[in-house]
Amino acid sequence: MPKSHSSKRAGKNDRKPSISALVRDIKKQLLSDLQSDPPISTAQLKTKYLGKQGMVTRAMKEIGAVAPEKRSEAGKELNTLKLWAEGQMSRVSETEKMRLDSGIASDDGFDVTAPFPPNTTGSERPGLEPKVGTLHPLTTVGEKAIRIFESMGFHLVEARRLDDDYNSFEALNIPKGHPARDLWDTFWTEDRLIPIPHTSAMQNRILSSVKPPIREIIVGKCFRNEATDASHEHTFYQLEGVYVDKNVTLTDLIGTLSHFMNAFYGRDIKYKIQPSYFPFVEPGLEFLIECLVCGQRGCPFCHYSKWVEVIPCGPIHPNVLRESGLNPDEYSGFAWGLGFDRLVILRNQISDIRLLHSGDLKFLEQFR
Repeated sequence: MPKSHSSKRAGKNDRKPSISALVRDIKKQLLSDLQSDPPISTAQLKTKYLGKQGMVTRAMKEIGAVAPEKRSEAGKELNTLKLWAEGQMSRVSETEKMRLDSGIASDDGFDVTAPFPPNTTGSERPGLEPKVGTLHPLTTVGEKAIRIFESMGFHLVEARRLDDDYNSFEALNIPKGHPARDLWDTFWTEDRLIPIPHTSAMQNRILSSVKPPIREIIVGKCFRNEATDASHEHTFYQLEGVYVDKNVTLTDLIGTLSHFMNAFYGRDIKYKIQPSYFPFVEPGLEFLIECLVCGQRGCPFCHYSKWVEVIPCGPIHPNVLRESGLNPDEYSGFAWGLGFDRLVILRNQISDIRLLHSGDLKFLEQFR
């Protein structure tokens, strides 16, 4: 009795379709989906064809089953299919965008930005006058502060948003393991860069590249590991000042800052100096002014002390000058760090500094 060949025939019938057949089937299916009514969204198409379990993705995994001598040709077919599919998705996305834009621009269309229900039309829609935006108070105050210092002969430099350990700490007389880092150490990128804790991160770059006399102001957004309260924020804008020349004294520093305060507020501002500690200046000082929020009666912003510390400052530490290549026996200078946020608070008698970064339009609209 002859042997049955049914098992062999079944094996031939179970063979997977060729790559070319898969490509044709996927193209046919995608073209059908593109013409469907209602239309299929770009997101749905991408999931169906290009997602992790998409038809194109699964087809590309079949390359391993192709004979070695035919894999190159099959790979080209699949890559061409993928590029073609991506192009079709892009066109669908553009169509969706045009449809949305048309709806927003049309009187009868659906405007996703409108502050009323989508089904209301014509007279049912409330009369809404367009609102004219204004500059944020931090911007206006910052621009005014910059103009005052520029009138005193300082040149503006913008700080980096991210910087390295050397410029943020080591060049400023803050070695690894120094306890002062606890306040400033936030988070690090994989490349060991840190969101700048102070605009002082630019000091070494300036001191090592500009010949004295050096008169620079640095503006930047800073980030700190700090508990927030009415007068402190973990994120703020700072204006750094650096002045280096021969025979610079502490009197020059106090005169510069008091002149700025008087010019900024338009009157003589009471101030006082008290000692503090900052690794990059020696001696470390704090420049305090009268609390303009409460008129020196005592409030949460000044912690009922009647004074507000607005500018940490001091003569630049000899180690910082030496690190930048300047001889501290020949040159001296001073530096300060001024927070825009506190200037806004004091100028407008705002009780809580956190309101400036709240995004509250009702609060910001007061500064038109």
